[in-house]
Amino acid sequence: MSLNEPGFDELLAACRHSAVHLEMRDEYGVGDEAEDFENWQRTGRRDVDPASPYWTPWVELIRSTVARGVVVRRARVVSEPVTDYIRYEHAGTVVNLHAGEQVRWLPRRHASDIALPGNDCWVFDGETVLFNHFTGAGDWSPPGWEVRSEAAVAHLAATAFEAVWERGVPHEKYWV
Repeated sequence: MSLNEPGFDELLAACRHSAVHLEMRDEYGVGDEAEDFENWQRTGRRDVDPASPYWTPWVELIRSTVARGVVVRRARVVSEPVTDYIRYEHAGTVVNLHAGEQVRWLPRRHASDIALPGNDCWVFDGETVLFNHFTGAGDWSPPGWEVRSEAAVAHLAATAFEAVWERGVPHEKYWV
């Protein structure tokens, strides 16, 4: 990543019609959700209030993006049986939907013949890819992301997302 490389907020703000997110990890350990995850593990309750301090920035960002006419979709490739983290993620997905995202889940066993990129990513308008980089423990690996706009890279990521999306189960029908 260079100092001039755009970040997620800039790329989403410039997006004209489509922002898609491909998630492929069974565990994440990013610091900004650690407290909520630990609380869920202890109590079984997840913050699903779109107006809570935890969710408000995301909900506002996605709502304003969708209001501009951008379709925001998220596809998650998951191992089964799912991990506790995936159960936690599933429990909070109602807020993603409330904000305007569409979400699907694909059991990993149904993804064996899909050419997937090596990292989770966002694809903006099918042209620009923001790859997320994580440590083995699932926290952000500095600098955390890499932006690529080569046609072949964008094509790989966009094609992989669409293949996962086509096979994926809508959130409302996927039970963990």
